[in-house]
Amino acid sequence: MHEIIRELERRRAAAQLGGGEKRIDAQHARGKLTARERLEILLDEGSFEEFDTFVEHRSTDFGMEANRIPGDGVVTGWGTINGRLVYLFVKDFTVFGGSLSAAHAQKIVKIQQMALRNGAPVIGVFDAGGARIQEGVDALAGYGEVFANNVLSSGVIPQISIIMGPCAGGDVYSPAMTDFIFMVRDTSYMFVTGPDVVKTVTNEVVSAEELGGAKIHTTKSSIADGAYDNDIECLLQMRRLIDYLPTSNREQPPSWPSFQDVDKDDVSLDTLIPSNPNKPYDMKELILKVADEGDFFEIQESFAKNIITGFGRIEGSTVGFVANQPMVLAGVLDSDASRKAARFVRFCDCFNIPLVTFVDVPGFLPGTAQEYGGLIKHGAKLLFAFTEATVPKITCITRKAFGGAYDVMASKHMRADINYAWPTAQIAVMGAKGAVEIIFRADINDPAKIAERTREYEERFLNPFVAAQRGYLDEVIMPHSTRRRIARGLRSLRNKRVEMPWKKHDNIPL
Repeated sequence: MHEIIRELERRRAAAQLGGGEKRIDAQHARGKLTARERLEILLDEGSFEEFDTFVEHRSTDFGMEANRIPGDGVVTGWGTINGRLVYLFVKDFTVFGGSLSAAHAQKIVKIQQMALRNGAPVIGVFDAGGARIQEGVDALAGYGEVFANNVLSSGVIPQISIIMGPCAGGDVYSPAMTDFIFMVRDTSYMFVTGPDVVKTVTNEVVSAEELGGAKIHTTKSSIADGAYDNDIECLLQMRRLIDYLPTSNREQPPSWPSFQDVDKDDVSLDTLIPSNPNKPYDMKELILKVADEGDFFEIQESFAKNIITGFGRIEGSTVGFVANQPMVLAGVLDSDASRKAARFVRFCDCFNIPLVTFVDVPGFLPGTAQEYGGLIKHGAKLLFAFTEATVPKITCITRKAFGGAYDVMASKHMRADINYAWPTAQIAVMGAKGAVEIIFRADINDPAKIAERTREYEERFLNPFVAAQRGYLDEVIMPHSTRRRIARGLRSLRNKRVEMPWKKHDNIPL
């Protein structure tokens, strides 16, 4: 018996060593942690239960039968984050460069299916060189099975991808179908085809970082939802993100202790809006003062900065915040902002996370670049997302809500439950100057008349009271009471139920 136990311990130690000390040292030299070191940081201490430790590939081509390493380049299993169950797979770059074989893929598929059956999030950590070329179509078939499980899990359990090294070719499509992607600056990159292929096909000379680094994917492509300076910071932030999310679509968002009294007014909000209607202010200040303890996890912070999306808590329970940002492009909606917010709204609706929307939007961004780029359909994505969402929805207009953008930003007409406005709100088809120049075109050359007409228009429309008179606003509230009113509103909506027409699924304007 002792010999059998010693043999098990020997085999387990060999598996845990991965590709060996030399390759581990090379991983550290690149500024990266190993797969098992990443697991230790991500999960609660001692909670990891590993599966398929001794799985090996079955390839016999190109001399592979003489080169087998237990685990086959991916560590899989389950554990807990702050006591809550998660399933995960972590690519091991020290073993065959983390490349995917048929056996490697089956390990991932097993974890995906267990997560789906048990209603728990699945986290994938990517640091790999793509498909294992020696296995040919078997590797491609493995990718296909992983992708299929990504699709089946979508909207059922949260799926998070963490890119902590190379992620190329077939490897990029699994993260692309998950809910969130996070990267590490300078050590991670994602692309379908690498710099060498790009040079051959298009004659472009580009580095891996320029082609698919964290900066590109957080600021230009919007592929990644965030980036961090090193492995440790990234993993700790993932622990924080999991704290905001329910384990599945059958569960409510988690509730954590809150130590901030929601009934205490914040009088500083009464002076947040500048007296000059064209002067910007930071909408994040409002979000931080409404969220418990000012704790806010922003999603896609570096992309489409004219809109803010992210998670916070009110009375201990998770809410999703969507807000125009007057500091960037005056908070205008464009194609990028619309897509960013629509995806976030749909995620929140999938997982029962209430939506709180703060509105200060002068309209949609005009110009040929936007129109040629499909602004109509991109804007419709956000309109569609807010309208189809059945979670509790509370909207507060702080200042401008002009034109179609008023409708799109979770207005009462888009089935929002509670709509508030501050006394500073301006709700109209457009700003006073543009409206007067159209309505009173005959007086355009008379500055005195135009000034008088503008004043009349402002008094008539640039306030919240016309909308309140029509019932399009439920109440005009004082800014200092915003957190209290939203908290009470969310309490009243806890048992909200919505009957939807039967459908197989909707057809959002992609």
